[in-house]
Amino acid sequence: MTRARAGRLRRTAVLALPSVIVLAATGVTTGVAAVVQERSIRSSVVEQVSGVASSLAELPEVRDAVASVVDRGAPGALADADDLAPATTALQPIATLVEGASGVSYVVVTDDDGVRITHPDPAERGEPVATTIAPVLRGERFVGTETGPSGTTLRAKVPVVDTDGRVVGVVAVGVLESTIAADRERALGTLLPWSTGALVAATLASVLLSLVIARRLRRADVVDAESRQVRRTTDALREQAHEFGTRLHVVRGLVAQGDDEDAVAYIDAVAPGLTSGGGAGSPRRGAVATASVAAVRSELAAAGTTLDLRVADDVVLDDAVLLVIANLCRNAAEAGATTVACTVAVHDGSVAITVEDDGPGIAPADAHRVLNRGWSSKTDDTGLGRGIGLAVVRRTATDRGGSVVVGRSAALGGARLDVEMAVEP
Repeated sequence: MTRARAGRLRRTAVLALPSVIVLAATGVTTGVAAVVQERSIRSSVVEQVSGVASSLAELPEVRDAVASVVDRGAPGALADADDLAPATTALQPIATLVEGASGVSYVVVTDDDGVRITHPDPAERGEPVATTIAPVLRGERFVGTETGPSGTTLRAKVPVVDTDGRVVGVVAVGVLESTIAADRERALGTLLPWSTGALVAATLASVLLSLVIARRLRRADVVDAESRQVRRTTDALREQAHEFGTRLHVVRGLVAQGDDEDAVAYIDAVAPGLTSGGGAGSPRRGAVATASVAAVRSELAAAGTTLDLRVADDVVLDDAVLLVIANLCRNAAEAGATTVACTVAVHDGSVAITVEDDGPGIAPADAHRVLNRGWSSKTDDTGLGRGIGLAVVRRTATDRGGSVVVGRSAALGGARLDVEMAVEP
């Protein structure tokens, strides 16, 4: 994946992030609200059925009617609808009235054997209940969901206790789960419009925010592009200034040797049109090489550094080779070396340049970045930037199909740099 494509993907993710957050937040909020609403409905139903059952069980009419049929049946011979008819006649109107008034699905009253005295369906009266009732007949209360003739209901069962404290029957009150589900759907129907409105408003806000972010990102891209262009231009100017300084040393050396014509020819070669002499010809390579070496040796001597330069007889000191030698030797002296040894030879069609020194050397951790433009172990007191010389060496060698290897001098103990590049065609 290219860097530009990766940048576009990151930008798209940033722009989509507000909308994703809005959707997630709205969805979670709606889900939580739905759960809370359902729990609230079920809690309300529990209170409803429990309250109705308790109130009925405490009514004197219910207590007296149930107590009146307590001896009509036995465990082996349960009472039937005829046996319980007097109690049914007294209690069914009350149960029907309570069902309508309280909104519950059914009210069932049983005798002490769990036989139904009242039920919304007449066919179920006089029939024993099919759900658990034994704990209630022992005086316990029950609230839970069970399935009976009316369907699955959330119900409450409360014992009916006579004046002597005996459990003589049970009051069961329930609300169908289908009714609870309908209530939940109505509640959600009320909630969803608000959630939808909030989602639309938040989405519009996130879109506006994304547009603002996109505009700022585009503006930042323009600024970044301009900044990169300025950095490239600045680096190029620094490199040109660095090379210009090196060439000035050559011109100075030629002038010092009295080679005025070579100096003018050299200037014409590196800066065409700068002089008005015109047609001065090419500078003598030997004169330029001698002046360059003399300039480097003089510069190192001024810094208290001795240069030991050994050039093989078959080596041609062209501009690229001289540029590499000057920059490597100058860099060694600036690093604090007192002795710099430079050898230049030709092997298999390549120029091999080795520069060693007795300076502090290059830390192994810095070996991989010492050739990077702008990197230097020395502080920049000029404000013009450092770390240019070795970058120029690498660029020069690369342009000639060569390479630069950074190591440590075994002989002098400091740094060692080996440069190899093709012989000038």
